Amino acid sequence: MLLVGLTGGIGSGKSTVSAALAERGAVVIDADAITRELQEPGQPVLAAMVERFGPGILRPDGTLDRPAVAELVFPDPQALADLNAIVHPAVGAEIARRLEAEAATDHVVVLDVPLLVESGRGDLAGMIVVDLDPEVAVARLVEQRGFTPEDARARIARQASREQRLAKADVVIDNSGSRDDLAPLIERCWSWIEALARSGATGPA
Repeated sequence: MLLVGLTGGIGSGKSTVSAALAERGAVVIDADAITRELQEPGQPVLAAMVERFGPGILRPDGTLDRPAVAELVFPDPQALADLNAIVHPAVGAEIARRLEAEAATDHVVVLDVPLLVESGRGDLAGMIVVDLDPEVAVARLVEQRGFTPEDARARIARQASREQRLAKADVVIDNSGSRDDLAPLIERCWSWIEALARSGATGPA
């Protein structure tokens, strides 16, 4: 297994890059997708969240109302800490299970985690950072995802800084342009991954 990290701030377009790498054959372990799976009705994580925050975080059909959760936790550091204490260990355990299932393969595994720099993982063969000017990210979050500018900036401020991510990057994908601009950068990134695989790299770069 060749394990490569992929990260980027909210609004950076990391999911677009992740999907493109999957199309080229990478096995993507997506922390955000795992989080959503673990927060589905019937899952212990969702039950624990309802116990802590009340039934108001559920929609009438029993699914999680994510904006309602955001309104509760982001202004309240203790509530956010409580949420993270429920969600993060479960997500970490599921990521570990999926990595274990891939360990004996020759697959390229892309670990797609928003807080990858903050986590300090030491088992990556390399780190890809999707980079974007924070103000461009704010504009995209407002336009494409319905955020207010204030909420977008607050969420960006809670993540690692642009400088911290770039300091850890082996490959930087500049996503400030169009999708057409992005395509050759993803191709170059995939060539870098293939070179890593040929070199037999499996651990820290």
